[in-house]
Amino acid sequence: MVLKIAVLDDYQNVALSLADWSQLGREVNIEVFNENLATEDAAAEALADFDVLCLMRERMPLSAALIDRLPNLKQVNVTGARVRVIDMEHAAARGVTVCHTYAGDSRHATPEIAWALILAAARHLPQEEARMRSGLWQNTIGTRLGGKTIGIVGLGKLGSRMAKIAQGFEMEVIAWSSNLTDERAAECGVRRVDKDTLFREANVVSLHLVLSDRSRHTVGAHEIGLMKPGAILVNTSRGPLIDGVALLAALHENRIRAGLDVFDIEPLPHDHPLRSAPNCVLSPHLGYVTQETYEAFYRDTVENIIAWRKGAAVRVLAAPDR
Repeated sequence: MVLKIAVLDDYQNVALSLADWSQLGREVNIEVFNENLATEDAAAEALADFDVLCLMRERMPLSAALIDRLPNLKQVNVTGARVRVIDMEHAAARGVTVCHTYAGDSRHATPEIAWALILAAARHLPQEEARMRSGLWQNTIGTRLGGKTIGIVGLGKLGSRMAKIAQGFEMEVIAWSSNLTDERAAECGVRRVDKDTLFREANVVSLHLVLSDRSRHTVGAHEIGLMKPGAILVNTSRGPLIDGVALLAALHENRIRAGLDVFDIEPLPHDHPLRSAPNCVLSPHLGYVTQETYEAFYRDTVENIIAWRKGAAVRVLAAPDR
């Protein structure tokens, strides 16, 4: 019997070239989806015949309702280890095994994209690059980072890396989170401040929190209102950390600038107001999208399928009772 495998949300169409899928043998049929299946109905219709789904991070939720509409589903592979969009209990109850892959080297990749956004916003690179392409010359005045203050919200693995890079720019580094201690801040060579002080003093604010009910809208109208004129707000964590209505208002009022890699809805709809908002640099959730990470993701996905077919599943997040 042929095993039908769906590789989802391969936007760059690279999945089959970054791992040796031939290890699965000849009795498999692999179909790659390059476009996001944006609704439950679209996903249910497209995936009803597949035995195995290979998900890219959180690009497509797998709810209980969708699982129930996939009668042939037996195994799911999701890249990364932290997964919020799969109903694990329902998958197990339906006899579906869920496996994860290597978590990815976000310690380097995500801070790098954050600094790309900071630099692009500070020096107006998108606008100047567009002018160069059209035959024009310089038109904007940039902002120096050296000697300025960066406020890091969340001083964990990624936030501490951001602090180290900021120190290389000779920036003053301040930090806040609800559980940050003076000891942890001192370990990273930064100064712990309260939340209002961070937003009031920082020339750049970079968010590095895990999304939860508590952290949702960590940055709202109050925090944005405290920011210095022209300060840069950067988000490479999760879109809902920022109140989108308050952010849009501040951008249109020319009060702050922003660099955003993550959004409340992904992919960002064609008509979303952020696409035409001034004073912001946008990237399509590229934080973890590197050659090295993708090679590891798809290598582990192939290994997961092989092990599961042998009855000895590895990297298991959820498994049916036997």
